[in-house]
Amino acid sequence: MQIYTELNLGKTDPGLREPDIPFDITKATEKAKLIESLGFDGVVSTETKDDSYIMMALAADATTTLQIATSVAIAFARAPYTTAMAAWRLQALSRGRFTLGLGPQVKAHIVRRFGIPFTPAGPWMRDYIGAVRAFWDCWQNGTKLDYESERYKLNLMVPLFDPGPIEFAPPPIHIAAVNTYMAQVAGEVADGLRPHPMCTPRYIREVLMPSFQKGAAKTGRDPSGIAIAMKPLVATGPDEETLEKKIRDVRARVAFYASTPAYRPAFEIWGLGDLADRLSVLSREQRWEEMPGYIDDEMLNTYAVVGLYDEIADKIVDRFSGVLSHVGFSIPVESEKDAELMKTMIKRVQAG
Repeated sequence: MQIYTELNLGKTDPGLREPDIPFDITKATEKAKLIESLGFDGVVSTETKDDSYIMMALAADATTTLQIATSVAIAFARAPYTTAMAAWRLQALSRGRFTLGLGPQVKAHIVRRFGIPFTPAGPWMRDYIGAVRAFWDCWQNGTKLDYESERYKLNLMVPLFDPGPIEFAPPPIHIAAVNTYMAQVAGEVADGLRPHPMCTPRYIREVLMPSFQKGAAKTGRDPSGIAIAMKPLVATGPDEETLEKKIRDVRARVAFYASTPAYRPAFEIWGLGDLADRLSVLSREQRWEEMPGYIDDEMLNTYAVVGLYDEIADKIVDRFSGVLSHVGFSIPVESEKDAELMKTMIKRVQAG
């Protein structure tokens, strides 16, 4: 497996609580160089508190071999032209090392955070990717822009707004998915599938992959050549005391996701639909601190990889070997000892 990490190396994002070490954008290039020196295959930026395109521009400019990706940028919050332009420039800046990872986001955020009318996400994503690629074809090959779908009608491109060709192939596109329809769309039109962190290996194999393969077959593509990349939930630490704190944070993250209706299928497969309903009620009442208490050890270990530093790499390999082509993981690196330990972990995961 290839291994990647967040630009804020070793960060935790527990969902309900602030991370111990907030991201410092002034350290972004320093972090990117460190990540490259440790031997990671790639670096990504998740669009929560930062703009993924800005983060990856900083990483691209500071490195020479590291693959860079948005994981994920919110597609529907931006017009296809805006996304196409950002990805185009990042591919040029990185000299062909960029992957465009896109996610739909749930309806409540699209409507109430971004102020955009919502339509079914799967068909919208298919149209969106078609639109992005139409811009790229226009800029790279001089093809007349003439893209029409259910959602878009795009036929205006003048020299002032045409960035022109680049010396690299257009970036691969990955799609984040938690439901079967989006997995099918990924199989149809994307270069990679990014399962949600709540997608266990069982869920990926039994639920997502059949739909993914169906989508690939629909458009005559070989699914074995399409990347499957995921950053699983991991609770780890150098000692039991630190591990227990990370476990508390991960319980909060699992509870947060279980409360989100869009992620319910990932819990129903394990018979946890009723619990997800209860957590959804608590979230609407903003009773955040009560929610982690509903995540028992069995549920924790179903959705997260848990272990001390000296065992966590093996546990990641055991769980995801044969399921993922790319896995996201890291620990905080604040000393030479940490760096050597991280290098050892990276080599173990890559070998798996």
